[in-house]
Amino acid sequence: MAFGDYQMEIYQAGLAGQQPRFPMDYAALERKASEALPPWILSYVAGGAGDEQTQRANVSAFDRWGIMPRMMRAATKRDLGVDLAGVRLPTPLLMAPVGVLGICTQDLHGDLAAARAAARTGVPLIGSTLMQDPLEDVAAALGDTPGFYQLYTPNDRELAESLVRRAERAGYRGIVVTADTWVTGWRPRDLSTANFPQLRGYCLSNYFTDEVFRARLAVAPEEDPAAAVGLFGRVFGQSLSWEDLAWLRELTDLPLMLKGLCDPADVRRAVDLGVDVVYCSNHGGRQANGGLSALQLLPDVVAAAGEVPVVFDSGVRSGTHVAKAIAMGATAVAIGRPYAWAAAVGGEDAIVHLLRSVLAEADLLMAVDGYSSLAELREAGVRAATH
Repeated sequence: MAFGDYQMEIYQAGLAGQQPRFPMDYAALERKASEALPPWILSYVAGGAGDEQTQRANVSAFDRWGIMPRMMRAATKRDLGVDLAGVRLPTPLLMAPVGVLGICTQDLHGDLAAARAAARTGVPLIGSTLMQDPLEDVAAALGDTPGFYQLYTPNDRELAESLVRRAERAGYRGIVVTADTWVTGWRPRDLSTANFPQLRGYCLSNYFTDEVFRARLAVAPEEDPAAAVGLFGRVFGQSLSWEDLAWLRELTDLPLMLKGLCDPADVRRAVDLGVDVVYCSNHGGRQANGGLSALQLLPDVVAAAGEVPVVFDSGVRSGTHVAKAIAMGATAVAIGRPYAWAAAVGGEDAIVHLLRSVLAEADLLMAVDGYSSLAELREAGVRAATH
């Protein structure tokens, strides 16, 4: 079955009088989520750094590029499969790490909902260090779908090693090291309400269940949550150096992805130090304002990476965006806010709907424009759009 066949499921259901349970476009999804979430979670998910110029630029950058349609090519079958970190995936779509995903669902178990959605769709989840449920439980919910573990490297190396070892034992297929979040960016939406969910004790289960972390406390986190949160605040975030990357490379045999790379010089050095996957991202504009859109930087990152695969995120809102990022050289594309909004609107089922919709749109775009594979799409590239 082609991914684009999802539209026929919807139309067939319509013949029986059934309308889609969940929104079909990003704007409607965001609007529904804003009605479902309490303001303090909504502002955290929606907000970006500074006046959010970079966040807006990430999205609008996609409008400046277009895919060339090619007719008479009989693209009746499309192969969306990719090889990433030693794993064959049915599509190039990933779920990016979202540090408050756990509290986006109504039952406050959003990480598990996303993992179950991954199991149903084959779309891998990159689970965040900041989970509401332990990484082991999330890995178990993935079923046969590969998962990756995103590491916010703490300044306690023994704790970092413990988290990596747990990810290895749980069956994650790679470690995604985030380089741009050793300190949080200036976020006026959250500052205006003095709101930082982790300091309220949310999404810290990976710390509170870790033997090394617990050994640093006088009493268990369950007995003194405030002390545990205080310790989290002290250990969270290591300003990573290239020496740290070399240490992380030696720490695990799992494929290593370095997230946050946008400068070609950084990409080349990361490749030289043994990074298996380059992850081009500016954290969706949540960390630093005033920068360039991640999409604008993607082609240079791809060129610098050479044969090393490149994952892209930041501003991805649709299947069309996924196709454009692939055409600009990305191996795989991760989506963030849209599936967080879906989690808020309808949990696991809504995330499945969102992922299937994104894949259907990308698949149908390839069909109509005459591309049978992602390789053909990359070879054709994009053209500057004038409006």
